[in-house]
Amino acid sequence: MGGNKKKSKDRVRKNAARGSREGGRADEGLRNDFRGGNFGGPAQGSGTQHNTFVHQYAPVPTAMAALPPLPPEFTGREEDLAFLLGLLDPAREDGPAVAVLAGLPGVGKTTLVHAVGHAAQDRGWFTGVLLVGLRGYDPVPAQPENVLDALLRSLGVSAEHIPPTAMEREALYRSQLDARTRAGERLLVIADNAFSAEQVRPLLPTGRHGLLVTSRRSLSGLGRMRTLNLLQPEEAVALLDAALRNADADDSRVADDPEAAERVVLACGCLPLALQITAALLAADPGQPLAERADRLTRSGERLEGLDDGERSLRATFDQSLDRLSPQQADLFRLLSLNAGPDISTDAAMSLTDKSRLITENLLGQLAVAHLVQRGPVRGRWQLHDLLRDYAAVQAEAHTGNSRPARRRYEQARARLVAYYVHTAEAADTHLPPSGTTTPSSRFDNRAQALEWLDTERANLIATAHAESPTVSATRLAFGLSRYLDWRRRLQDLVAIHSLALDACRAMGDRANEAGAWNNLGAALQGVRRFEEAITAHEKARDLHQEFGDTHGAASAWNNLGLALRGARRLEEAITAVERARDLHQKLGDTHGAAGAWNNLGLALQGVQRYEEAITAAERARDVYEELGDTHGAAGAWNNLGGALQGVRRFEEAITLHERARDVYEELGDTQGTASASNNLGGALQGLRRFEEALTAAERARDAYQELGDTQGTASAWNNLGAALQGVRRFEEALTAHERARDLYQELGHTQGMASAWNNLGGSLQEMRRFEEALTAHESARDLYQKLDDTQGVAGTWNSLGLALRGVRRFDESISAAESSRDLYEELGNTQGAAGAWNNLGLALRGARRFDEALTAAERARDLYEELGDTHGAAIAWNNLGVALRKVQRFEEAAAAGERAAAMLTDQKDAFRTGEALGELALTLSEAGTPPTEVRTMWLRAASAYDEAKATDEAADARAHADEAN
Repeated sequence: MGGNKKKSKDRVRKNAARGSREGGRADEGLRNDFRGGNFGGPAQGSGTQHNTFVHQYAPVPTAMAALPPLPPEFTGREEDLAFLLGLLDPAREDGPAVAVLAGLPGVGKTTLVHAVGHAAQDRGWFTGVLLVGLRGYDPVPAQPENVLDALLRSLGVSAEHIPPTAMEREALYRSQLDARTRAGERLLVIADNAFSAEQVRPLLPTGRHGLLVTSRRSLSGLGRMRTLNLLQPEEAVALLDAALRNADADDSRVADDPEAAERVVLACGCLPLALQITAALLAADPGQPLAERADRLTRSGERLEGLDDGERSLRATFDQSLDRLSPQQADLFRLLSLNAGPDISTDAAMSLTDKSRLITENLLGQLAVAHLVQRGPVRGRWQLHDLLRDYAAVQAEAHTGNSRPARRRYEQARARLVAYYVHTAEAADTHLPPSGTTTPSSRFDNRAQALEWLDTERANLIATAHAESPTVSATRLAFGLSRYLDWRRRLQDLVAIHSLALDACRAMGDRANEAGAWNNLGAALQGVRRFEEAITAHEKARDLHQEFGDTHGAASAWNNLGLALRGARRLEEAITAVERARDLHQKLGDTHGAAGAWNNLGLALQGVQRYEEAITAAERARDVYEELGDTHGAAGAWNNLGGALQGVRRFEEAITLHERARDVYEELGDTQGTASASNNLGGALQGLRRFEEALTAAERARDAYQELGDTQGTASAWNNLGAALQGVRRFEEALTAHERARDLYQELGHTQGMASAWNNLGGSLQEMRRFEEALTAHESARDLYQKLDDTQGVAGTWNSLGLALRGVRRFDESISAAESSRDLYEELGNTQGAAGAWNNLGLALRGARRFDEALTAAERARDLYEELGDTHGAAIAWNNLGVALRKVQRFEEAAAAGERAAAMLTDQKDAFRTGEALGELALTLSEAGTPPTEVRTMWLRAASAYDEAKATDEAADARAHADEAN
C-alpha cells in the first residue's frame, strides 16, 4: 500500500494544482469588446497644418486581371520584353521574379510592363494581375500603408478587415499571397511610378508571385534592374506611322517623307508619350506635312523641366498640342490643374467649367482624343498624366499671371470645385450616423450610395483638404470625412485628416473649433493605440469646450477621455471621466450620447472587477440603444453585458447575449464585431466547462481576426484558445497557443496582453510538469503586471507562482506566494480570487505538513466558493478538504467530503476531476480500514471516470490500484 500512497499523492498534487488554477486564475484572455465605445466628437471647425502627421491619399489599383489593352502603335522593345519575360518564367530557379524598370518619364515604362503582363498571361504564367499607381512624383507620394490598403482591397479583402498599421497590412498582404499560392494561383503585381525603394519594399511578393516596378529612378536592393532607354529612331518612326495609320488607314505621310518623319521623332526625343501627342495633332490636321510639324517642334526653345537635354523638348510637344485646341478645350485643360487629387469626375469638372454636363463631357472627350487626358477605369472619370498635370499647372499660372479678370475667373472656378467637394461630402456624411439621429440629405438615395461616392472621391477629398488648408473649407472637409474614415477603418487617414483640421484651426485662431479638432484627433489616436497622446488631446478638447461653455462638446471629450484612459489602464480615472460624460449627456437630454457613456462605463467597471455595477451600466446602455432602434449599438451593449455577467459567473445568460451579439454583427456584415462576440462567447463557454464548443468559438474568433489583420484581436483569441485547449487536456497545443499570443502581444508592445499570455503559458507548463519553466513564465507575468501597477494581475500571478513553487517542493516559498495572492485579492474585494488563493494556500501548507492550517485554508476556500455559488470551485475545495481531513486521521469526515466532491464534479460533467476525487476517496477508505472490495470498487469507478475523460494513463493507473486492493 505504500507505493499506492506515493502515486496517489502525486495525483493529489496534480488535482489540487488544476483545481486551484481554475478557481483563482487571474487571466483567461482578453474578452471585453470595445466596439460599443463612443469615439465621436463634435463635427465642427476649420484651420493650417503644423503637425508632422503627413497624409497620403491612396492609390487606385485596377481589379484583378484587368490589364488594359496595348495601344495599336506599340512597337519595338523586343530585348526588354525578352529580359522581363525571362525573369517571370515560372521555370526559372535562380531568384525571385522581381524587376525594376527605370527610365525617363514618358519613355514607355508603363506600356512595356503592360505588354509583359499580356505576354506572360498568354503563356499561362499568371492567374491574375494587380495594377497599382505609386505616384512617386506627386507632391505627396503614396506610402506603403496606403498602397497595401489598395492591394488588399483588390485581393478581395473588405474594408473593415484591413488593419491600421503598415506592418499589419504588409503581414496580411503576404498571407493573402500565400493563400493564393496554396490555391495554385500565381499573381503578377505591377507597381507603377515609384519614387523610392521604401515605397516598394513592403510590396515584395512571397513565393513564386511576380512584381514589376516602374520608376524614373534606379531603385536598388529590390530585384533585377532594367533601364528602359529611348526608342531607336527607326522604332520611333514605326510608332508614329502606326499611330497615324490607326487614325486613318490611308495616312501615308511617314512613308511619303521618311526624312521629315525622322526629324519629327528626333524632335520628340524618341519619347513615346511625345510621339503619341504629336501623332494625335497630326491626325487632327491631316493636311499638315510632317516637315511643317518638324519645323514647329524644332523652332521652339521652351522645354519641360527635367526633360531638356539641349536638343529635344517634351514641353514643345505639349505647347503644340495646346495650340491645336479650341479656346474652350484649352481653358478646361488648364482648369483641370486646379484639382488637387489624382483624377476628376465629370460632375467635379462641371463645377470648374460652370457649364452643362453635355458640354463638359464633350470637352473632356476632345481632350482625350488629343491624349491630353485619359479616360479612367470607371466611366465618367478622367485622369491627367503627371507630366501633363504639371504642364497644365504651368499654363494656368501663365494664363492668369498678368490678367486680373482671368485670375478672378480661375479663383472662382477653384472655389466652385472646392464647394462641390465640401457640400457633397457633408451630404454623404448625413447618411452614416445611426438611424434616427440625423436627417439624411436627399442628395443620395441611401447609405450605400453615399459610401460609394465617398469611396470613389476619398483621395480627391483628402488632397483638397490639404491643398485648401488653412481655410474653413479645409476643416469642413476634414470634419466631414471623420465618420466615413472611421467607418472604413482607414485609421492612418483619420489621424492625418484630424491633424490637418487641428493645425488649420490653430493657424486661423479658431479656438472654438479647435476643441472639436483636438477631440477628433484623440479618437483617431486611440484607433492606432497611441493612448497617452490621445489622453492629452482629449484633455485639451475638454478644457477648450469648458472654456467656451460648450456642454455637449465637453461631454463628448469626457467620454473619449475615459476611453483613452481605459486603453492606458488608468481605470479609476477612466470611470470618473465616463461618469462625468454620462451626467452631462443626461443633463442635455442626449440619450444616444448617454447610452455610449453608460456602455463605456460598464467596460471600465469590468476592468476593476466591479461587475454588478458593470452589469447595471451595460443594461442601461442596452435599453437606450434598443429604444432608439440602434441595432449596432445594442449589439455592442449585449456583448459587453455578457462580459460583465461572466464576471459574476452567470455564464448561461452571458452565452445567450454573446450569441445574440454575434448574430447581429454577422447580419450587419461587421466582421470585427463578429470576431469579438465569438471570442467572448468562447470565454463564457469555458465557464460552463463546455470546452469543445469553446474551442470552436475561439478558433472562429482567431480566424476572423487574422482575416482582418487585427493583431491584437488575434493575440486575444490565441490566448483564449489556449485556455480552452487546457480544458480538453491538449496541453502541447495549449502551450503553442499561449506562445503565439505572447509573441503577438510582444510585437504590439501590449504589456497587459503579454502578462496574461505569460501567466497562462505558465499554467500549461505546470500541467506538463515542467515546473522550472512555469516558474519563469509566472515570474515574467508578475513583473509585467507590477510594471503596470495592475494589482489584480499581480495577485493572479502570485497565486500561479505559488502552485509552480509547490511543484518543485519549495513549500515555504509556495506558502508565501499564496498568502501574498490572498492578501491582495482580499484588499481588492475579489472573493473569487481570494477563494482560489485560500485553496492553493491549503495545498502548500499540506506540502509543508502543516495539516491543521491546511484544513483551515481548505474550509475557508470552500465557504467562499459556496458563498459565490461557484459549484465547480466548491467541489475542488471539498476534495482538497477531504485530503486534509485524512491527513489528520478524521477518516469519516474525510470520506464524506470526498463523496460530496465526487458527486458535485460528476454533476459538473468534469470527468477527469471526478476520477481524481474518486481516487482520493479510495485512498481515504483504504487508510480507514474499509474492506478491500469497497476500495477496489472505488478505484474502478475512478478508472471509469478517467476513461470518459480519455485519460488513458490515469485510467490504467487506477485499475492497477484496484488490482492491488484485492
